[in-house]
Amino acid sequence: MAINDHFAWTRRAVLGLAASFAVMAGGLPALAKDKPLKVAAIYTVPVEQQWVGRIHQALQAAQARGDVTYTYSENVANTDYERVMREYAEGGMDLIVGEAFAVERAARSVAAEYPDTAFLMGSSFGPAQPNFAVFDNWIHEPSYLTGMIAGKATKSNVIGMVGGYAIPEVNRLMNAFMEGALSVNPDVKFLVTFINSWYDPPKAKESAFAMIDKGADILYAERFGVSDAAKEKGILAIGNVIDTAGDYPGTILASALWHMEPTIDRVIEAVTSDSFEPSDYGQYSFMSYGGGSFVVDESLADAEVVKAARETEADILGGLFRVNVNDAEPKSTM
Repeated sequence: MAINDHFAWTRRAVLGLAASFAVMAGGLPALAKDKPLKVAAIYTVPVEQQWVGRIHQALQAAQARGDVTYTYSENVANTDYERVMREYAEGGMDLIVGEAFAVERAARSVAAEYPDTAFLMGSSFGPAQPNFAVFDNWIHEPSYLTGMIAGKATKSNVIGMVGGYAIPEVNRLMNAFMEGALSVNPDVKFLVTFINSWYDPPKAKESAFAMIDKGADILYAERFGVSDAAKEKGILAIGNVIDTAGDYPGTILASALWHMEPTIDRVIEAVTSDSFEPSDYGQYSFMSYGGGSFVVDESLADAEVVKAARETEADILGGLFRVNVNDAEPKSTM
């Protein structure tokens, strides 16, 4: 045996022994997980609701590719959330996805009890060791662009805005929309209300009717039900999170869309490769990552403002324009 061969063999043997000791001591990462991962999602509203619907769609796409097996629970009460989380964790899920906005402390407490399970939760707060990652739908950028379209389209200079809850995740979208509208029409005024529910279409619809009675000729539909009011009264609406133009032809002027796929796909890859970290995945909802986009019905919109919005969109994607992030509760201006 040549000296170099002997040295190489000896070195491999030493490294092998070192690796064995490290494994026994817990010093090396676990082996990568095999696909499909076992993934569960917990939703406090029906999957038809636009926000969780986007998460549901992204996980269905991952399942169709064979990356995950996907199960979910919908309409879970806040008081029942902790129990459902535990059941999924005890069931051996590799990844649990959900929304912790109203159950922050309970969700984080449960996650800490199952350090071998990855958790990805919609949250207003930060990630936490060892396994609690967070995300949000940061679509303030396309919201600004829809504001530009609406600001130019209004004839009464009054835009009505109906939101769910006045939390940062909603506030920043509405504030960005208002800034976009004011950028092209400094005379526009806003009527703002929150229905204090994530899913109450009749209540949202009634709030929208009240705004129309006060002169609003465009409605910002952060919640389901608003576009129904716009359609009935023959005015225009701005969509949020999902594209509902097909359901309301001639009514949806523009929409700010959220795409959860970039976030879900990165988390799946991280869990599969055993590189998952409790991080903030919110950035993957930005337009530059493909997490947000902007659509407009050009048959309903002013051609010049569409051109201006497309130019601003290009500047956002190119890093030349930054939309303000304003989490403060938006207020009516009339």
